[in-house]
Amino acid sequence: MTSTRSFIRIGGVPHHVTVEGSGPVCVLSAGLAMSWFDWDPVVPLLAPSRTVVRFDRPGHGLSGPAAGAPTAAGEAHRIAALLDALSLPGPATVVGHSIAGFHVEAFARLHPTRTASVVLLDSSVEEHARTPPAPALRTAAARAQGAGLSAVGAPAALGPPVRHAIVRASRTGLAPDPAADALVRRCYRTSRVLRGALLENTHYRAVAAELLALRDRFPLPDGIPVAVLAAHDGRDGHFTRSRLERQRDLADVLGARFEAVGPSGHLLMLDRPDAVARAVAGEAAVTGESADE
Repeated sequence: MTSTRSFIRIGGVPHHVTVEGSGPVCVLSAGLAMSWFDWDPVVPLLAPSRTVVRFDRPGHGLSGPAAGAPTAAGEAHRIAALLDALSLPGPATVVGHSIAGFHVEAFARLHPTRTASVVLLDSSVEEHARTPPAPALRTAAARAQGAGLSAVGAPAALGPPVRHAIVRASRTGLAPDPAADALVRRCYRTSRVLRGALLENTHYRAVAAELLALRDRFPLPDGIPVAVLAAHDGRDGHFTRSRLERQRDLADVLGARFEAVGPSGHLLMLDRPDAVARAVAGEAAVTGESADE
């Protein structure tokens, strides 16, 4: 399996990128505050038949600090610019986890000829999002919060343990964080990652509202397959049913194939990498995993 790692400058920001395997292109984009290594369980399943591209958004992983507030269109164009820089024109399968589901859907709408298929992993869903007022003030507040926390040493002291706690809480059975401690310390002890997460979280609803507008203006072509995978932890409470219903509604809006994959927490790529790989390959879930059964 071939593997390369590099830093590619897009919009003045160095982006950490890894490329592994060969074959049709597949781009993996992780959720808020996650890093390239969170896809480690998935890559060996994909790389024998796919060119697997992983990258860290600005302020995430090893990429440089974010130069400005994120937008849905900006993240879509970031993926396109990344593929251009790698001389991988596509079409590509784009896989988005959590908030990155917004980004890869926007990519498919704005770059349909470069999209082979879309896979959404427990994607963020906002059916009625509206753009909050004063975006510049919100950006300034996020930057000030990041600067204040960094000044008192919060990232160095709390970054890795908070990362480990969030990952454990987001996995089925409270499974531990499989990431190497050295990598976690390298990324999460930095103010850069803290500030990047704060900035993306601050503009979450604005990005969601922008995506809703893109849906009205740029319909998905019928020829682009979309799969929505929803994490199912096996519980039968109101919260679980509500989450699954929102994911099913998202699939209906997108004309997508829907699967409830379990047992899994929110971090499907860690709990069920096999299901992620099957979805990329366009294969349906095995008996017992689909909520439609």
